[in-house]
Amino acid sequence: MTLSITDRQLLDRCLDRAPMAWEDFVDRFISLIWQVVQHTAHSKGFILDASRRDDLVADVFLALIQDDFAILKRFRRESSLATYLAVISRRVVARKLAKQLPENRLDEAGHEDPNGALDTDRLDSLDQIEHLLSQLPPKEAELLRMSQLEGLSYGEIHQRTGVPENSIGPMLSRAKQTLRSLANASESLR
Repeated sequence: MTLSITDRQLLDRCLDRAPMAWEDFVDRFISLIWQVVQHTAHSKGFILDASRRDDLVADVFLALIQDDFAILKRFRRESSLATYLAVISRRVVARKLAKQLPENRLDEAGHEDPNGALDTDRLDSLDQIEHLLSQLPPKEAELLRMSQLEGLSYGEIHQRTGVPENSIGPMLSRAKQTLRSLANASESLR
């Protein structure tokens, strides 16, 4: 699909900072971005409340206006504007979700995911987390730090470590399970 005349004019008005152009842009594309936020979060296994969803929608719009509309200026106009915005929105949301410890994450069956995130609320301090991580094999501890504490994506972890992306998930699952067992054992000693 190509860029429609209406979207071309709207985009040009935004980039020229015409009066009411940004408001018109938001009105035109807010439902698309809202749907992308919902779909991306669901596909990543997150449950969003209305407040968090609205924050992510706002994050997408903020990304669009940053650096003097840099993302919109990079649009080559070879596809529909809606398609371009969907791709950009998905990237922004995925990046934002990857940077946080998921509190409400689902597994593939729609149940809370026991392998989703470390339950850091049960741990008293970063020192305790580091102590538990020190009991893991070094590679697994490194992957957990990057994934859970730094919020890196599998691609970013692969770039830093050279571990194949398709191996990162299983390694993290094993490391999380071991870490949970260690945390439960240390709790029972108290």
